[in-house]
Amino acid sequence: MAASLPGLRAQAQKRGLRIHHLGAGYPHPEVTDPTSFIEATDRWFAHLREVDGVNEPGLTPEFLREMYAYTDTLGPASPRESFATVYGADWNLSINPDRLIPTVGATGGIALLCSTFERPGRRLAYITDAPTYAGFLARSTLNQMATIYSVDMDTHGPDPDQFRAQINQARSDGYFVPFYYTVPDGHNPAGFSFGVERRQALLKIAQDEGVLVIEDAPYLYISYAEASERPMPFITLDPTQTVHLFTGSKIGLPGPRVGFAYTEAVIEIADGQKVDLTDLLLTEASADVLFQNPHALRSFEALLREDDGSVRASLWPVAEQKLAVYRENRQILLDGLEDELGDFRDRFHWTKPEAGFFSVFTFAESDIVADDAFIQKLVERYGVVVVPMYDFYPDDARTRNRQAGYNQLRLSFCFSEGTGSARRHELAEAVRAFARAVKAESGIK
Repeated sequence: MAASLPGLRAQAQKRGLRIHHLGAGYPHPEVTDPTSFIEATDRWFAHLREVDGVNEPGLTPEFLREMYAYTDTLGPASPRESFATVYGADWNLSINPDRLIPTVGATGGIALLCSTFERPGRRLAYITDAPTYAGFLARSTLNQMATIYSVDMDTHGPDPDQFRAQINQARSDGYFVPFYYTVPDGHNPAGFSFGVERRQALLKIAQDEGVLVIEDAPYLYISYAEASERPMPFITLDPTQTVHLFTGSKIGLPGPRVGFAYTEAVIEIADGQKVDLTDLLLTEASADVLFQNPHALRSFEALLREDDGSVRASLWPVAEQKLAVYRENRQILLDGLEDELGDFRDRFHWTKPEAGFFSVFTFAESDIVADDAFIQKLVERYGVVVVPMYDFYPDDARTRNRQAGYNQLRLSFCFSEGTGSARRHELAEAVRAFARAVKAESGIK
């Protein structure tokens, strides 16, 4: 999407059209202005300088020398300790900071897990949702000895019966099944969050079958549910069965690529020996990213600290600065779709996201095929940029249903080029342009 936007913009401008952004899943520029982040970092570094002191005249404080030197694979302890305190308080979880492995965002955590289980050289089957995150598909299918067994979803999450059946089928086909990968909150791309009962059902099956749950949690704090109605993540239900992938990209800034992998799982390796999965992940990380970026981790720690240097009680006040924009954008999308297409609910459906950046739009009764040609048509005729859903479906899902995703589009409400009132106007215009485009293409005048 980043590479194609200039070309798409040029196509639209050639026809006298304005680009309407409903495709990119980028954090909005209004909430990723680095100014306040830099100011908080400067305050935090000033506090560290004061606390650290200087033992000898002219000697640089220890924390500064550490930030520009080699560090070990776990990185500096202080950011992990601060994160464990704040994140643990928010989710009622006791986190051991020595088990927090820094990753290059959540995608770095995906790569770390895949490479760890690929190392023995056996045939692997990864269980995931249909549809699933494109970044997971890209990484998991790099290995020629790995394949994907996917699970179809309804509006509450993956089908539990099919989940168990796919695990058993993969094993029957001669594969080792290490884990199930999912994005349960603000699912990308499905545009909804898993229900509480469905999470419990999936976790029980994972426990019965001895399969880890890999919980990718980029949108955990981008939640539109009331505090009392927010479902608890898998890691709080059973940290010994879950690997939790956190990223600072949405709660902080995307560029620094700060993330953590956390688990309390113990797994069996050769000769029946049992080891902490954390130790295996750390060993793998040391072969992949030997030295973490201490400056990025220390800078991220500034978000976890108050102005006086004390540890925050919660990350939700930081999240609220982002949510003020995303909550408003979400409502603009939902209101616009209802205003323009509410009279045609028999022909068009869309999800109401409780977290995240996306809503999935479905052509319920239509001859429209939402393929690349249709996406190109929306750009060329209407200036509307959206993402087709078909490519989020693993190959086996398209074997079960050759039309999987070809009647769906992913609508993103997180990004626009303008801010403030311009943002609101641009998004409302984009929703109207999209709605009128699908009506026109569906033969509705």
